[in-house]
Amino acid sequence: MANRVTVSMAQHRKPPSKVNCFACQHRIESDWSVLTDDEVSLLDRSKTCRKYLPGEYIFHEGDPCRGIYCVASGLVGIRKTDADGNSVLLPRLASAGDTLGYRPFLAGECHRGSSEIMEPSVICFIRGSAVKELLGHNPILGLQFLARAAKDLGQAEEHYFQSVTFSVRARLAHLLLVLKDRYGEVADDGTLSIELPLSRKDVAALIGARPESTSRAIRQLKEDGVAYFSGQTVHISAVENLVGELGADDHI
Repeated sequence: MANRVTVSMAQHRKPPSKVNCFACQHRIESDWSVLTDDEVSLLDRSKTCRKYLPGEYIFHEGDPCRGIYCVASGLVGIRKTDADGNSVLLPRLASAGDTLGYRPFLAGECHRGSSEIMEPSVICFIRGSAVKELLGHNPILGLQFLARAAKDLGQAEEHYFQSVTFSVRARLAHLLLVLKDRYGEVADDGTLSIELPLSRKDVAALIGARPESTSRAIRQLKEDGVAYFSGQTVHISAVENLVGELGADDHI
């Protein structure tokens, strides 16, 4: 994506987007769900919210972690830079209700990855002093972050398991099934279309495959009539055929 820039929370190129924590529909499912009304009021007073466009960055790898970010809406990807200087998208996409930066903040470390906006988003930043105060008032919040870290670790283990046991084709099919509920649309004839919020290179990174291997899997799915890729749109004639890919063991 072109013109990727870091956007500081202190910049005013875009007007802030007001998000009321009490009215946030995602709070009940987030780490902040355990807070009392008084604590939610503190959270609401201690945050700043901004709108971001695709290709912008919230923070970069190596930046000091001064607080925690909460995704109010949109989609955020986390990237890391390899030894050759290539930016690689990690297999974790943050959407509405997810928190970013809690692990380096609690560990007293700098950010270990860069956060890129994948689709128009509203991001709330909670300053570190407020997070520490909330943790002091409500230790259960710390357990929430611990549970989140454990869940993320479990997902990382599952991704590793898939990378060593699933074919590239099966991993691609699994990713499409994960994305279909959020980005898919079913036509009257039952055909499913998915508008991917990712480039082909990022799709390859998410499934832990080389771009050329991913391109080969895409061609195979097209040849077998399972899925047809047109730009960032995927056309699937029958979802059950895509599900069947997860049980196949004869694809490379």
